[in-house]
Amino acid sequence: MFVSVQLSQYPLQDDYKGPIRELIARLEASGVEVYPGRMSTELFGDYDDVMGVLSDAMKWSFENYGKSVFVAKIMAGDRRPR
Repeated sequence: MFVSVQLSQYPLQDDYKGPIRELIARLEASGVEVYPGRMSTELFGDYDDVMGVLSDAMKWSFENYGKSVFVAKIMAGDRRPR
């Protein structure tokens, strides 16, 4: 099943840009389709692949940067920009 995800990260620290940039770089290197935006990042791909990437990326963020809030909107189907 194809899935579309809109993900926002809010690191709970003063220097919030670094953790966001590193998370986006990890997502882009994961093999799923990634479109970074100003307020959120969109991911597209097979459900199992995308959810595995999300799980790994969030765990990595928590382990390396501590507290962060993640907000995700997940929809079955293809919402890629055309």
